[in-house]
Amino acid sequence: MADPQKIHPVHDVEAPQQPSAPLVPNNMSKSEEGDPENLQQHPPPPLHSKPPKKKRSCCCRFFCWFISILLILIVAIGITIGILYLVFRPKLPKYSVDELKVTNFDSSTNNSLSVTFNVTITARNPNKKIGIDYRGGSHISAWYNDTKLCEGSLPKFYQGHRNTTVLSIPLSGQTQDASGLQNSLQQQLQQKGNVTLNLKVKQPVRIKLGKLKLFTIKFKVRCNLVVDSLDQNNSIRIKSNSCKFSL
Repeated sequence: MADPQKIHPVHDVEAPQQPSAPLVPNNMSKSEEGDPENLQQHPPPPLHSKPPKKKRSCCCRFFCWFISILLILIVAIGITIGILYLVFRPKLPKYSVDELKVTNFDSSTNNSLSVTFNVTITARNPNKKIGIDYRGGSHISAWYNDTKLCEGSLPKFYQGHRNTTVLSIPLSGQTQDASGLQNSLQQQLQQKGNVTLNLKVKQPVRIKLGKLKLFTIKFKVRCNLVVDSLDQNNSIRIKSNSCKFSL
């Protein structure tokens, strides 16, 4: 009995071969989500987190209100100051040193110098509607260069409108190691024939606008004096004096 024939398919060499279609298109990778190289080249778009609008709007509203209130206060204060200036026309007080008496200018055996002055100061208030209340706690001192010779205080008093007040103020003090100071004074007297002194005043006052009393403020007065000598119990002539007022 003959063996059965086995038929095998034969490829036709002359027939054109059809290219097999790829399972994945050429313009796409095998897996857009699973391929790490594709993720690096085409990262997913970032997610933009939107800040809450309510908090930002509240902050902006608060800032605008604060700036508005601040501007209103500044304008109101400026208007008030302008009205007060037009109504009262404030002027600075004026001061002058009229007389200086040296009642003691003596050096002791321990090389110290005792000094006692009596200063006459004239205070003028040129204002028509403003009074000046001189409070306690004032301080006045006499200096030669950087050395304080003596000190004292002004009395408490009220100075009314367009008032002129003359004050007699005693000053006393003691300077240690005064040999250099005395030599400097004698040298200046021999070379220039005069001595330059400085009076420094610190005075708390309370301004009165009509019937309204303002808060207490402190002002400073500095007077430069040129006298012919500092001889004890002699008439001292003041050659020049100028006083500057500052708050």
